Amino acid sequence: MPQSLSFILLHILFGTKDRRPNLRKEIRPGLHAYMAGTVRQLGCECYRVGGVEDHVHLAVRLSRTMTVAKLLETTKSASSTWIKDQSR
Repeated sequence: MPQSLSFILLHILFGTKDRRPNLRKEIRPGLHAYMAGTVRQLGCECYRVGGVEDHVHLAVRLSRTMTVAKLLETTKSASSTWIKDQSR
């Protein structure tokens, strides 16, 4: 029986607008956990999430059924919404 295997590891970097230090130390752990959960909901595996006040790094194994564009679009949109909700 044939099967398709793949192992694509992505190093993703999201930066803040104009590299402004908007990611305060207090919100980073929650943001990192939220981003990892978003990636997992898309069927991908999130190995690591980390960053500083002006950017976030993710190490992600891409699912066979997910496109890079869809993963980035969904993760960026969801995390942006989460950050805006935290400032209310």
